Amino acid sequence: MPDQETTNRASTSPAGDFVVREEVVIKFAGDSGDGMQLTGGQFTNTAALVGNDLATFPDFPAEIRAPVGTLAGVSGFQINFASRPVFTPGDSCDVLVAMNAAALKANLSGLVPGGELVLNSDGFDAKNLRLAGYASNPLEDGSLEGFTLHVMDVTKMTRETLQDYTLSTKEKDRSKNMFVLGFLYWMYDRPMQSSLDFLAAKFKKDPAIYEANAAVLRAGYHYGDTTETFATRYKVEPAKMPPGRYRSITGNEATGMGLVAASVRSGLPLFLGSYPITPASEILHYLAARKSFGIKTFQAEDEIAAICSAIGAAFGGSLGITTTSGPGMALKTEAMGLAVMLELPLVICDIQRAGPSTGLPTKTEQSDLLQAVYGRNGECPLVVMAAHSPSDAFETVYEACRIAVEHMTPVIFLSDGYIANGAEPWQFPQAADLPAIHPVFATAADADPERGFLPYRRDERLVRKWAVPGIAGLEHRIGGLEKQNETGNISYDPMNHELMVHLREAKIERIADFIPELRIDQGPEEGDLLLLGWGSTFGTCSAAVRDLNAAGYGVAHAHLRHIRPFPRNLESLMSRFKHVLVPEINNGQLVRILRDHFPRTFVPFNRIQGIPLRKSELMQAAVDVLRGVDAAGQTGLHSSASNAGGTPH
Repeated sequence: MPDQETTNRASTSPAGDFVVREEVVIKFAGDSGDGMQLTGGQFTNTAALVGNDLATFPDFPAEIRAPVGTLAGVSGFQINFASRPVFTPGDSCDVLVAMNAAALKANLSGLVPGGELVLNSDGFDAKNLRLAGYASNPLEDGSLEGFTLHVMDVTKMTRETLQDYTLSTKEKDRSKNMFVLGFLYWMYDRPMQSSLDFLAAKFKKDPAIYEANAAVLRAGYHYGDTTETFATRYKVEPAKMPPGRYRSITGNEATGMGLVAASVRSGLPLFLGSYPITPASEILHYLAARKSFGIKTFQAEDEIAAICSAIGAAFGGSLGITTTSGPGMALKTEAMGLAVMLELPLVICDIQRAGPSTGLPTKTEQSDLLQAVYGRNGECPLVVMAAHSPSDAFETVYEACRIAVEHMTPVIFLSDGYIANGAEPWQFPQAADLPAIHPVFATAADADPERGFLPYRRDERLVRKWAVPGIAGLEHRIGGLEKQNETGNISYDPMNHELMVHLREAKIERIADFIPELRIDQGPEEGDLLLLGWGSTFGTCSAAVRDLNAAGYGVAHAHLRHIRPFPRNLESLMSRFKHVLVPEINNGQLVRILRDHFPRTFVPFNRIQGIPLRKSELMQAAVDVLRGVDAAGQTGLHSSASNAGGTPH
């Protein structure tokens, strides 16, 4: 079926000296030392200031320092900016900026037919061609004839711009990404001032470096302005968005900000015990810089010490937080069981990456859902929630803190590399508009006249009060051994153990009465097909459903924030649809959990490539379901039993 996104963004109209585009996708690519992340980040900030809606996808190399010029060292940054709502960074790009041969080879397949190539000719010398595996120079052999080429010697022109500056050649060459940024600002009619202000702040202690970068940025802009070969310029108008104040935000920034907000609104001091791990480390960096809010951060010697310190802080009356990724989650599991037994508020932020083991540290994947739901010894239930976008990470982690505090339970907050590093405009709330968080502390008055203080006496929600140490009359035993109901004393009684297993389970399931019901985000309230997603598939699902409905298909989309427990109306909502398609960036983890709970057929759609789902592929999968075509292209859908392995659709 046609790619609606490509069709829409390709429609152009002249506006004076400009061609108006509704939507543009640009991919910046180069060696890991070429500054492509900074370049893409600056273009993103400027697009946000101009008023475009946008989505980004930073694509980092997995190796810390791969050999220069090799495919393993290619770093990329993709941005989709538009005058209409944007849900994904784009399946393919309209413009590819390639600073060397390896960057071209790694990304050319993602450029639309007839797309524009901005190439640094200095990166296509004999050495770069050999390292990238080219037998001949693509700038000369005609292999790029289907594209619009803008070939320029960026390195040479950067050096010429800075010939009067007393900088080394190496220092000058570090500025060449600014030349490309300036040229793209000219091509898409973007102002430079935001980037000039950024450079002034970044290099305020080194004015010579600031002046050099600013000069090269201006040179790139004026190069486009004075070179006759670049006759076409483009304009992307501001998007029509609800009025308000916006900022560009990444998922990790939003997570850190949500944690600070939860600390302030609950009145609880926040303690983060963390061990650095990609892609979660930025949350530690963010919170470490917020000491003015009373935030305490502890960089532990390992993952186990990190979570145990956070549990200790929760025991002492703080909002305990620990951050990690999949490998660290595996190490934290015993301590998570301890937090479940102690019934203390704790938020475990898992920023997922591809696995197993150390896996692909810089690539995204929804790899840890089964680990989050089931991955502990014994019957050990806790709350699992998932953010669906960079800005949604704020609301979701804030809600995770509220549930942890008000229901005295550990909560796992799931994000992933795509959400963590991606950016989008965010209409941020006012602090006073955030839901209140109400911790309930035990006092000496809670002691039973006959039995003394009962630390695990529960209310109607099966929630105990928070008994912090140092208060006379509230002394009680804690530990990882099974406890007697209400007293907390160690118990080896078989019936008591069974009671506690059922109590812990019932406590978590009862939280479903205190979370919102699931709603349809887009599409009809009932019909033939529901796309049921979770986490970072939200943007792809939203874009696919929008374009499917525009093409005449009646498809709905609902997205799960709460995964354990499920929203109480999930079964009734799904019952209104003939088919339920479950897209995931894994081998079918949510679909397994759904089959555990609900006696109906689910159709999985799985891709496990370290990148976000492609909208065009998901649209085709949805159409196949509607036509009764299974994954093998045969008429008749697989049953839930025959498709239990999560066969990719």
